[in-house]
Amino acid sequence: MATPINNRSIRRIQDESIRSLSRNRRASTNLYLLNEVHPPRSTIQAGHQLINIKKPTAVVFVDDEPLANWSHDCRYLLHDPDNGKLYQEVKAGFPPFLVDPPSTFKGFHTPVVLHNPLRRIWTPAPEKVKIRFPWLAPKGQRYAVLFSGASNNRHTNDLEFLYRQLVDQFYFDEDNITVLNYDGTVNYSGGPRPVAHWPGDGTPYRMPVHGKGTKEALEEAINSLKKKLKKDDLLIVHTNNHGGHNGKESYLCTYSGEIYTASEFAGKLHELPVFSELIVMMEQCHSGGFNDAIIEQSTANRTTFSAACTEGKNSIGEADFDPFARDWIAAFAGADPYGAALVSDPDYDNSGKISAREAFAYADDVHHSYDSPVYSAYGSDAGDQNLHQNGATFLYIVIL
Repeated sequence: MATPINNRSIRRIQDESIRSLSRNRRASTNLYLLNEVHPPRSTIQAGHQLINIKKPTAVVFVDDEPLANWSHDCRYLLHDPDNGKLYQEVKAGFPPFLVDPPSTFKGFHTPVVLHNPLRRIWTPAPEKVKIRFPWLAPKGQRYAVLFSGASNNRHTNDLEFLYRQLVDQFYFDEDNITVLNYDGTVNYSGGPRPVAHWPGDGTPYRMPVHGKGTKEALEEAINSLKKKLKKDDLLIVHTNNHGGHNGKESYLCTYSGEIYTASEFAGKLHELPVFSELIVMMEQCHSGGFNDAIIEQSTANRTTFSAACTEGKNSIGEADFDPFARDWIAAFAGADPYGAALVSDPDYDNSGKISAREAFAYADDVHHSYDSPVYSAYGSDAGDQNLHQNGATFLYIVIL
């Protein structure tokens, strides 16, 4: 059985690979990692060329002409799997797999694509430099709670879409993301079967599910934040699946069947300490009925609330995704789940960052006629919230 490369080395290897490319080449070169340690005396078959591996090796495949037919210029970068250092570059004309690449062959920087999957753009970690310079120190932690109770396939897919953006686009710490779905796995009610691949790009589901989509699990997730949240922190909460109205207030459906009312949920959020930013996006039917309670009970300095529909109405779903959640997330992603371009640029103020207000505005502009999106914000310029890591330039680092 192949030995995977440890995550720390993967980051170093991918960083070093992208730094080896000029700025122009980064826009036209695809990079792939063979996520296994190749043992000594093994070989890689690159068409007619045989590449001999003389010591434990991690391999990056560089496609220098992604739009050309094979054969064309490409390279194999051979790295030490422990420290990530490049020790040899081998020029070649073919990839390691012309058909049916294994799951260990993963693109991590693919700006050039022929089909729909989301482009992957690799951003290396900041390099150490031997000068005195101001360092953009992270300001605050970012947390996320993603919830779907009585999930159908589309609800699980919405969670996966948001999870991928938080991790891939905005570099959330995966340990700071709590996913609660259905029975505690990526499973869901109904088809398609088997439960295997996310329909966006056809790859396996990546989000780790930490618990069932129950009221108890959701309250435990919020309770766990009581000792974590600090004054500069951000929390994004996304709820999905189904919802109802009991004649007095809206409620969220759960896997266990127990309902979670708007007042109960807002009251639980009110138990959190004072923190900086709260972003809430809800997809379920009657989700707009949570608006007032959450805004009033939030302990964040700034809060934005987005929902697919008003308190008295239902929200619409489609085969693979729920339209409102899909479009709200797509605004941050810069593409729809299939990698297709958006119908317009959601960055309305040309700031280079998508704000919570802009994400809602885009989703509202293109919303399904059945939906009735709701938005509210509280706090100074609350709509300017975004998912990027905030920073404060106040440290000066000297590395000799």
